[in-house]
Formats: sequence, C-alpha cells, structure tokens
Amino acid sequence: MSGPLLLRGARILTEAGLEEGLSLLIAEGRVLDLLTGSAAPSQVQVESLPEGSILAPGFVDLQVNGGGGVLFNETPTAEAARAIAAAHRRFGTTSILPTVITDRPEVMHQGVIAVREVMAQPGSGIAGIHLEGPFISPRRPGVHDPALIRRMETADVDWLCLSAADLPLLLTLAPEEATDADLRRLAAAGVVLSAGHTAASAERIAEAIALGLRGFTHLYNAMPPLAGREPGPVGAAFLDPSAWCGLIVDGVHVHPASLRLALAARPEDRMLLVTDAMTVLGTEADGFNLYGNRILRRHGRLEREDGTLAGADLDMAAAVRNTVAMLGCAPERALRMASTYPAAFMGLADRGRIAPGLRADLVLLSEALEVRGTWLEGQFAAA
Repeated sequence: MSGPLLLRGARILTEAGLEEGLSLLIAEGRVLDLLTGSAAPSQVQVESLPEGSILAPGFVDLQVNGGGGVLFNETPTAEAARAIAAAHRRFGTTSILPTVITDRPEVMHQGVIAVREVMAQPGSGIAGIHLEGPFISPRRPGVHDPALIRRMETADVDWLCLSAADLPLLLTLAPEEATDADLRRLAAAGVVLSAGHTAASAERIAEAIALGLRGFTHLYNAMPPLAGREPGPVGAAFLDPSAWCGLIVDGVHVHPASLRLALAARPEDRMLLVTDAMTVLGTEADGFNLYGNRILRRHGRLEREDGTLAGADLDMAAAVRNTVAMLGCAPERALRMASTYPAAFMGLADRGRIAPGLRADLVLLSEALEVRGTWLEGQFAAA
C-alpha cells in the first residue's frame, strides 16, 4: 500500500448528497476522513481530480453471470471470478457477486469454493456469491434449463446453511417451491433470500417475507405480470416496504414506464440496480454459448434464436445513466441504487458508501456519468 492520498476537486457523494468543497483522505485501503478547506495534511500525496467530475462509492453488482469472455457457470473457478470482476471494474463496479444460474449441484459447489478462495485474497472485487436457481418455478424458467430445475432437499438446505456461515450468499428461489421450514432455516442461517423465476401468488410472497425473504430478483422478469385479480409477485413487491427489488434498466427487459411505476411505489432505499451481465460484457463478441445453445448479441439484446432473453448486454455505469435519462432519477439516487442500496441488501457494511472507516472502493465519473477510473481498496485503475 502507498502512503495517504488526498483526492480533491470532485463533487463527492456523501450521505447528504453530491457535495462540493470536500476532499477525501484515504490510506491503507480505507477512507480516513472527509475534509473541508484547501489545506492538506502534511506528508500526504494530493491528487486534483478533473473539474466537474464526481467521486462516488464503487458500484456493487449482485447479479453478474459473466464478463470479459468468461461465463461463471462454464468455469466456476477463482481465476474466472477474478477475470469477470476485472471486466466489470472498467465500468465502475468494484464489488460483484459472481452468479451461478440453474445448474448441476457440482457446479454450484465449485462456484462457492472458488468464491471463498478468491475472497481470501485482497483486491479481488468479489463480495460473495449469487445462486440463481435451481430451486425456481418450472413455469417461469426464462433461459434457465428446465431439465435442471428441481425442488430443494434437506441436503441442499444443509449445504446452503453451511456455505452462508462464512460467505455472503444470495439465493434466488421461487417461494412457492420451498417449504416454510426451509425458508425459515435458510434465513436464520444468513442466506439472503430473493424471489425470482417465480409464479407465486401475492399471498405466498407475503408468507415468505414473514419467513425471511428479503428481496426480488430482476423485478417484473420471469414472473407473472400484475393483474387486477392476480397481483402476484409484482403486486406483493409494491405493497411491501421492507424488501429490496433489483431492476434491469436497459430499455429491453422492462418498459421505462413500468420501472418508473416501481420507483414511485416503493421506498427509495429499497430499489437497486443489477446488470444480469453475461460473457460478452467488455468484449466485441457477437454471442456466446449457454447450456449448449448459441446466444446472439443483437440490437442491444442477448437472446436465443427464439427471442428468449438470456441476461443483459449492460454494464453498471450504463444502468446508472439509463436510470437518469429514462426514469428521470437524480444522479445521486441512481448512483446509490448502484452502490449504497445493493450493499445494504447484502449486509456489506464496509462498502457502498463514502465515510470514515469504510473501504476505499470508489468510482470517478465525468459530469455525464462516464467512468474515468476506480479505486479498489485504495488502488487506482483507469477505465
């Protein structure tokens, strides 16, 4: 680690909003202080940031299937996780949850082992793991392989509880496909439960929330739409103020009007951005393989030949810009949806905010919200 560094000249996103006239002091991978005035402490390196720039918490992405030409399902290794994190860092993301979508038990187990290994090393950018399936509804598979969707067994619950003992673990499941006892036990063990790929009724969602369900995975997608007599998961999400909702803001997965409706219906700090990014992020590739099928990259979409969406062609900085441009959100709200709120959802108390004592995970953005660089545990990398 280098000596203390003072960053000045940018607007800084603090608890109070985008503030001017502050400088940020960091050392040994942590934020030391937020300072006012022009004087700098002695024996501190001073770096002046471009006029009009924004210094925000590094983005936290909880749904990352791949990037940089790597798909975590295909290669659930520590090397793959590092490569995916590196690809996303170019777009302002300093913490990711590598995501294993519905697959064989051995792939899930390998993914957990890989993430545990890489998290033991500093500067990895890995904050836990997301298991999206296989305990989802066969009625709402999306691009997940229906042959691999299954019911949860006691051995699965035992393994998930053990894995969550030393690893932040997000599990997307269909609450109607799980028992009350299993949901209660998983939540008590620290597994972060999120409803997704579900056909559950609003009543079942409410029961699951009482049992420990904490969120909704890519709200609107892979779940029935809100209807007058069947509010379903979307209606349940609108009515509950406690759970977090992930949104894919790419102009493809969900109509902007529906996204604006969700933002208006729910508490601000319970809405967060995810990318659902796939292998092609950060590359010029025109497609990739998933479950033996060719996924095409075309017209801003990732899709099978039959048009089924297969993740998103989206990075987090673009999601932030879209949230401002398409949804009319203030930049500070969009930035928090990409950092503060996902960190809070996962209980990552040392990241997602800029405050003394927290990790110096930062993103430098232009006034137009284009990424200029990041600091990961105080180490700078240009975009």
